[in-house]
Amino acid sequence: MAIFGGSEKKPASVPLTSRAAPAGAAALSIIGVGMTVHGDIETGGVIKVEGSVNGNVASGHQVLVAKGGEIAGDVDTREAVIGGTVRGAVRAQERVEVQAGAEVQGDVTTKRISVAEGAVLNGCIKMSEVQEAARPLPPRPVAQPTLPRPGTPIARVAVPPRATAAP
Repeated sequence: MAIFGGSEKKPASVPLTSRAAPAGAAALSIIGVGMTVHGDIETGGVIKVEGSVNGNVASGHQVLVAKGGEIAGDVDTREAVIGGTVRGAVRAQERVEVQAGAEVQGDVTTKRISVAEGAVLNGCIKMSEVQEAARPLPPRPVAQPTLPRPGTPIARVAVPPRATAAP
């Protein structure tokens, strides 16, 4: 006799393959509340940011920044819905929606844009085709500061004067 009901094994009503997570464009990735990601994120599907991302976010379908979510970097996607904070450029092939209470500190390039009353948008808006995602430039070497050279010598060399020969 089995512990949970009967001794018969019943077949699963739903095959395992149909319960698997969808792949490709329908996949959903979530950066949860209290989670911080340091680095760039790239996906072919949808990404929802409820926590913080310190880096660029690229999505083949959609980027959702929830209320309280933060991105410190550029956003490249087909469609962007912003309810939190983005500090960087937003490039969307189709549309950008900036919801009430949201904040965008950076330039926006898209075909269509919707900015709700109460949203903050500081940057240039370019209403055109998104040509290509901006590629970050390689880091430039940082020049080390040098001390200024004094006009007069700091120390005098103690060298005895030369004896001159008398004629």
